Amino acid sequence: MRKRKKLTPKRVFKFIIGAIIFITLPTLLLFGFLYFKYNEDLPIGEETAQADILAKNMLESLNYDAYKATDYIEWTFKKRHHFKWNKTENTCEVYWKNYKVNLDLNDNSKSEAFQNDIKIETDQAKYIKKATNLFNNDSFWVVAPYKVFDKGVKRSVVTLNNNEKALLVTYTSGGSTPGDSYLWQFAKDGKPKSFKMWTSLLPIDGLEASWNDWTTTETGAILPTFHKLMVLGLEINNIKGINLN
Repeated sequence: MRKRKKLTPKRVFKFIIGAIIFITLPTLLLFGFLYFKYNEDLPIGEETAQADILAKNMLESLNYDAYKATDYIEWTFKKRHHFKWNKTENTCEVYWKNYKVNLDLNDNSKSEAFQNDIKIETDQAKYIKKATNLFNNDSFWVVAPYKVFDKGVKRSVVTLNNNEKALLVTYTSGGSTPGDSYLWQFAKDGKPKSFKMWTSLLPIDGLEASWNDWTTTETGAILPTFHKLMVLGLEINNIKGINLN
């Protein structure tokens, strides 16, 4: 019978180090490969009148007037987070797991958090902050094209290698991560087909996500149903646009 080796602290330490290397080394190698393959510096755009023309053409292609007139938008993001956004009153019901937060996006002090339909008495601020972050992130994947003329947004034109014009949008204020930039690229009909991202939340700059799976809601607003980000898919389900009057 083979004799078992004695389990010493040194042997345990070596096992732990080996396990960490086994788990992390492939991850580090993959990240390194992706970083050198996809990482891009933020392009320098020209803040000219053409930038506003590109932005307005994008809005027109997506029926911006119908979006503005839409009072209420509902959607599910990645089958995990559900939103009922009263766009007119700027309030939103945010759902995840067994939590619900009634967000007042104008006055955060009026927001309330619930668990299993029971109001949370402690750590309200924690859940309200999480719901706010979910709304800021997930709603951006739904309505980002309509935000190009928001307050604090800088627009500039970038000429791509194929001589096509792209729209560089930088959010200098607002949201959860001010300072983020997005480079919109367009299809022949003027609709956005993708953007590249330079954000504080992503470790690689210049990653590209698709914007070409659209649906037209009952109100006429045109909203996305899916984004492809490298090998990932970001699904947006149960989209509804409603006029309350």
